[in-house]
Amino acid sequence: MPIWNRKIERMERSELEQLQLERLQAVVNRVYRDVPFYRRKFEQLNIAPEDVQSLEDLAKLPFTTKEDLRDGYPYEMFAVPLREIVRIHSSSGAAARPIVVGYTRNDLRHWAEQVARILSAAGVTKDDVVHIAFDYGLFTGGFGMHYGAERLGASVIPVSVGNTERQIQIMQDFRSTALVSTPSYALYMCKVMDEMGVSPASLYLRVGLFGGEPMSESMRSRIEDRLGILATDNYGVSAVMGPGIAGECELKEGLHINEDHFLVEVVDPKTLTPLPEGEQGELVITTLTKEGVPMIRYRTRDITSIDRRPCRCGRTTARMSPVRGRTDDMFIIRGVNVAPSEIEALLYQIENIEPKYQVVLERENGLDYLTLNVELAPHMVTDQMQRLVELEETIKQRFHRVIGLTPRVKLVEPKSLENVDRSNRVIDLREKQQ
Repeated sequence: MPIWNRKIERMERSELEQLQLERLQAVVNRVYRDVPFYRRKFEQLNIAPEDVQSLEDLAKLPFTTKEDLRDGYPYEMFAVPLREIVRIHSSSGAAARPIVVGYTRNDLRHWAEQVARILSAAGVTKDDVVHIAFDYGLFTGGFGMHYGAERLGASVIPVSVGNTERQIQIMQDFRSTALVSTPSYALYMCKVMDEMGVSPASLYLRVGLFGGEPMSESMRSRIEDRLGILATDNYGVSAVMGPGIAGECELKEGLHINEDHFLVEVVDPKTLTPLPEGEQGELVITTLTKEGVPMIRYRTRDITSIDRRPCRCGRTTARMSPVRGRTDDMFIIRGVNVAPSEIEALLYQIENIEPKYQVVLERENGLDYLTLNVELAPHMVTDQMQRLVELEETIKQRFHRVIGLTPRVKLVEPKSLENVDRSNRVIDLREKQQ
């Protein structure tokens, strides 16, 4: 079982924690000096960098939230001058002010190393042909996995998203051995393969690394059965780095965290106090080596637990359980983070409807769909077919422009969504439809 960086990934816990402390102290000093946001936060809590003398002192430091990053749009959270930033990415969220992250040359070097470890843990080697079906753009997934695979020495096919028939043909002709995509897209590929009369046996795939959205165990089993591959779960957060924070080894007993680059905590979502090892709570990440936009105690809103026992694969780095839920009401579809509050803000700008809505998430033939039920304004007459068609099209176009997805829109009678509240705002049927 390959281990890309044996020195780090098999490091003794005491040695690793000493390295983490040294890097934590360095990053705390750096953000206090170079990022006004953190200096203000530290001063409000009456904390100075020299107060961090142990890893336990991490709990004294302030949290960082997605809202903080949006308030700092675009460059206020940067810790270096823009001339030192060689790459800029943005979140896949639906907000008017997205999260902007910048990378120095060192950041890109570290990023490639982190992803190379994740790929190696899944069994990918320099002899593999890696087919990347993530979007290449502001989304961090495509480029992050690409440069990690190149760092590993593998051959990379940057196919990006869409044109599924062509992707399948490329996998056949180019003899792709590793697939990188969202899990739902992998299942959609299976459906298209059936329609094309292409047997999975005609492919050369043997492993898949999936991310961008949750992958349940039943979903994993379907992918493995349909494609005849090993399917691994991977974790990344655009605000923190992107893919490469953690990923499963071939044993699939938790996602190995690159702890020399990320200091992780699990906190109680309500009290924000750190929880004991093994308990489920909200994942909080502090970057230890990020230069462009370092993060102190970033609240991911993802629910997980941490296991620091060595893995049977030989790695000693901590493992996180697969993320199956969030502390807020955000949902992920086709790799895009969508918050209901952002949908409401979008609908407020459209005439002839009420900002009353309900989202229904469904999975058909392995592909996720979003149906947006929207309540008509009282003055709208439902038999005015042309006006209703135009209104549906307006909502679809606005939704796509702001969020990047095209929903199915269903206009419903006035007052028919009065009983919809936070508890039933989003109906997720995907697990039942696998």
